[in-house]
Amino acid sequence: MGTHGDSIWRDGEERAWLAFNKVQLRLSYEVNRRLQAESDLSAADYDVLTELVSSPGERLPISVLANKIGWERSRVSHHVKRMAGRSLVTSAPATTDRRVTEVALTSRGRRVLEEAAPAHVAQVRQLFFGGLPPELVPPLTSALESIYAHVVEHGSLPPPDC
Repeated sequence: MGTHGDSIWRDGEERAWLAFNKVQLRLSYEVNRRLQAESDLSAADYDVLTELVSSPGERLPISVLANKIGWERSRVSHHVKRMAGRSLVTSAPATTDRRVTEVALTSRGRRVLEEAAPAHVAQVRQLFFGGLPPELVPPLTSALESIYAHVVEHGSLPPPDC
């Protein structure tokens, strides 16, 4: 009998969920620990910076940034204030609509991200992809994209491309 009862889980679901959860929690810990130690960035900082660097003009309205990284707007607002205090980003009213707060990447934020990225990618390659046979990368990618789309469709946050 599974930890939550066989009548609740379908065949294999509990094992898959627990395996995913263990990977996600441990990988998050390892990534965050190394980013902090080597670049003084948290995994959350890294997520914000990578979203900004890949956005037009390296800036986004705070509500769009929140949707893209899957956080509530208030959490992003507090986090961005801390990052602005470290000169990684700026936060100010948008020039096109003063009611909208816009977050922008600073040159320091871009430099810190560029310096952290090679070690971060190497760690992800070692810890995540190192345990995955190459032929499983495409089906895993498809499965994760499908799950993500379903979560976005049925979750409580607005879709990230709004």
